[in-house]
Amino acid sequence: MTPGFDTPAETALAAHRQGLGAVLVTVVETWSSAPRPVGTLLTVDGTGAVFGAITGGCIEPEVAEAALACLAVGRSEMRDFAVTDGQARAAGLACGGAIRVMLQPVGASGLTEALLADLVAAHRARRAVALITDTGTWQARLAAASSGASDEDLRRRFISGKPGFDGTRFVALNVPRLRLVIVGAVRIAKTLASMASMAGFEIHIVDPRALGEAPVPFPDHRIATGAVDLALSDIGLDPHTAVVTLTHDPMIDDPAIEAALAADVVYIGALGSRQSHARRLGRLRERGTHSADLGRISGPVGLDIRAQSSEEIAVSILAELIAVLRQSPLAVAKEVEAATPI
Repeated sequence: MTPGFDTPAETALAAHRQGLGAVLVTVVETWSSAPRPVGTLLTVDGTGAVFGAITGGCIEPEVAEAALACLAVGRSEMRDFAVTDGQARAAGLACGGAIRVMLQPVGASGLTEALLADLVAAHRARRAVALITDTGTWQARLAAASSGASDEDLRRRFISGKPGFDGTRFVALNVPRLRLVIVGAVRIAKTLASMASMAGFEIHIVDPRALGEAPVPFPDHRIATGAVDLALSDIGLDPHTAVVTLTHDPMIDDPAIEAALAADVVYIGALGSRQSHARRLGRLRERGTHSADLGRISGPVGLDIRAQSSEEIAVSILAELIAVLRQSPLAVAKEVEAATPI
């Protein structure tokens, strides 16, 4: 195996450039309780080493054998594999299933070295792209999220985050892992960070007040304690990042919100009552923030589920964030208050 790379695509590119050869394997369909979802990738290099997993170890040896056969003839193909009940139980599943995979040797059948290099570069730069493969001709291309405006099927896939077939073409999505930046090392933050981490978010916590120990312990997450603007710059804000402020301190929360607005993050939430949020909007207006941008701030943060405890508030925040990401009807725009100091 080629070590030191984060993704199967990076490993495939490195193995190909080292002269080992590589096959990119993509799960394109599943039936019953297949262990990995559609879009899951793994790489098999020319030595038969496997990077990644598509069944938790059930059938990877069979997949590797098929991949080497494709590599030998330089041709892409589809293959079906069954996961028996015994194999499934060994992987911690209740019952077996089946998967269909797409085997693409690098440098053959449309998956060129240049195309794979562009895919890897997009991943490293946190740019959302789709790898589109026509399984009739095996020609492949990349499409950026912004270029899908005239392609309704592709646009819907970027919104839903679901890879799959559109006719004979398979659309594999390379979407950056979502970041959640929590400003304020408080009790709500601890619960929110834990839940969001389990939901797959990359968690960052910022609190310049936590120069010593944080008011609440965060054993699983490092707290950035420098100036808010510098901390957010170091983390990196982009359209695949959400920012939630929890400190109630205008000297901390307001700069974080301004930075989030400037970076066009996907979600901004600010803790506080309606009255304190109105005062916050007033301060931001005075500092030059346009009313249209103020409407992007969810305040008071979270779905209105009548949450009371810190844990319930954290649930409401994460639920609203997911609703925004999935464009759920629950994610209704909140009315911007008059922002007259109270």
